[in-house]
Amino acid sequence: MLTAEEVAVEFGVCAKTVTRWAKTGVFPATIRTPGGHRRWSRDDVDAKLAAGSAVVEAEGTYGRR
Repeated sequence: MLTAEEVAVEFGVCAKTVTRWAKTGVFPATIRTPGGHRRWSRDDVDAKLAAGSAVVEAEGTYGRR
């Protein structure tokens, strides 16, 4: 399971952008930990990456590094 920071590195955005994607449903987290932290599965992240920049296009370029 990947953290928001780890997912952010994969997509080249900041962690707050990944959190915003989760909150708005663009790229929802796979699970929430008991402490409320979001986690994404490697398979879900790889699938989004393989699909191209669909997540970034849906969100726009705000938050890109």
